[in-house]
Amino acid sequence: MLKSFRPLAYLAAAALVGATCLGLASRQTVKAQGSVGTPSILEFRWDGNKDFKKLYYYVSNTERTQWGEYFLVLRAKDRKAAILKLSITIPSYFNTNIDPKNVKLCYTSVGGYAKRTKCEETIPAEIQLTDNGKRIDIFPTTPVPPDKAIAVVFNVSNPVNGGMFQFNALAQAPGDIPMAGYLGSWVIEVTN
Repeated sequence: MLKSFRPLAYLAAAALVGATCLGLASRQTVKAQGSVGTPSILEFRWDGNKDFKKLYYYVSNTERTQWGEYFLVLRAKDRKAAILKLSITIPSYFNTNIDPKNVKLCYTSVGGYAKRTKCEETIPAEIQLTDNGKRIDIFPTTPVPPDKAIAVVFNVSNPVNGGMFQFNALAQAPGDIPMAGYLGSWVIEVTN
């Protein structure tokens, strides 16, 4: 019986070593990269669903109960039409309060390794929190053209419970049919 158990132990040890090398199981590796949240370089999804589109984001601090500045970015390649209304759905288990006064829509420069993501110009818009604080509705004064990167930016205290949170972007384009379409999702991890 021990001989049949041994290969499983080797597989478990190899998986732990592999996860540590990738930074999945080591907090020191995560701290070496900084305490900011950006999409990972290596990401695996069990179900490769063509209906899911991953969007770029930047979070200044991903530790639970700490204040973080969230940049939910929509690049020019993420949308094909102008935006008349933008809705961001917030997961029901993202237990924190977002103040609509602290939310803004802006043209942004998308950061990377050499520069930081930041707002370049605020876009005049009316911002409302609906569905008991679980949806941000943004109504720009004029339709936002699709040729520039934009971001929804807000400061918030990260929730007490860590985990992964999927925010979804829905946009309504100018036209005859007032219907919102899915643009993509930001999957953000708040660490424990």
